[in-house]
Amino acid sequence: MEVKPKGIKGSHLKNMIIKRLYFDKAMSCAELSGLFDKSIPSIAKAVNELIDEGFVVEQGYAPSSGGRRPLMYAIKPTAMYVLAIAMDQLSTRIQLVNLLNQPVSDLVTFELKLLNNERALFDLVKGINEYIHRSKISKDKIVGMGIGMPGFINPIQGINYTYLNAGSKSLAQYLADETGLTTYIDNDSSLIALAEQKFGIAKSQKEVMVINLGWGIGLGMIVNGEIFRGRNGFAGEFSHIPLSEDGALCTCGKRGCLEAEASMLVVSKQAIEGIKSGRVTSLKQIDEAHSKQMGDAIMEAANKGDQFAVELFSDAGYKIGKALAILIHIMNPQTIVLSGRGAKVGKILLAPIQQALHKYCIPRLSDGTELLISELGFDAELIGAAVLVMENFDKEVKNQVISA
Repeated sequence: MEVKPKGIKGSHLKNMIIKRLYFDKAMSCAELSGLFDKSIPSIAKAVNELIDEGFVVEQGYAPSSGGRRPLMYAIKPTAMYVLAIAMDQLSTRIQLVNLLNQPVSDLVTFELKLLNNERALFDLVKGINEYIHRSKISKDKIVGMGIGMPGFINPIQGINYTYLNAGSKSLAQYLADETGLTTYIDNDSSLIALAEQKFGIAKSQKEVMVINLGWGIGLGMIVNGEIFRGRNGFAGEFSHIPLSEDGALCTCGKRGCLEAEASMLVVSKQAIEGIKSGRVTSLKQIDEAHSKQMGDAIMEAANKGDQFAVELFSDAGYKIGKALAILIHIMNPQTIVLSGRGAKVGKILLAPIQQALHKYCIPRLSDGTELLISELGFDAELIGAAVLVMENFDKEVKNQVISA
């Protein structure tokens, strides 16, 4: 099955306009003209064609600033749809959204263990195709599918070197062939950073470190206003910063990694062990195989003031802060954003993180870095997956499948 990049046929300029209106909401012909270095008549012609084709609508006049008020144009939200998929090590979320990133079909979450699961790729494809079928929206209206996932990912080639081996094909190509949708994949933490940069608390900032607090602890880096990926696309392996020589064994095979000491999965396991040992807590007994349920439960308990839950997150926060001190010394960021699933307990994590920064970080560096809690939170990866598709909307390539 041949799957080609989707866009408006015959006009790269029109694709550029749609992409810009997706990110900037509403703009005038003069603003678009200045942005693209095109004449106002050529911009006006393209905009009018997009209106006739059902992709753009008039938004009304801009507020008066003296002189004639310009007419503003915005994207029509239902002109196209994007399939956004957010994966972690244990589960997958699928959401069909319009061009305002608003859901147009129910969010579906299903368990999908990635590690040592030979059926993972088959089950992912099955889940995607079933979701599209239930949505009753034609594939012709879906501009593409963006997927965030853990692992060492080369987004240019569309390959995940850690999970979901697609054999002789790239993972992006395989998924495109099996679903009929142009497919883009990227690391989950990079997509969370992308979401925060485009629509979140880091919007328009140039130097931002976005911490993905999930079952692992990821990092998305915004450097000079762009997502920084490193030479092979693997930059940002924050979770494997070594905190100690003789700490817990990490999945990477080394000891004392941040992920093995302070991730949500570790906190969940510590909670289960604490309950078994008789710790006083509102948390209920749960089997260790169901750490996901415990992760959600312990965050809720902590936010309600459960002392045991708060203690566990305080300990994790201090270790995260110790690792952040290393990051600040290396990158000197303007802002650090706590995002992802764990942003739900961000206020609890802030104090121990700051305590660790005071102890381990040079004040001249840490005093210039602002620590913020994401407003997108757990939705950030889904939003980033949609952004990934639209980031590539105006790319003119020959490949059957575009990757980021």
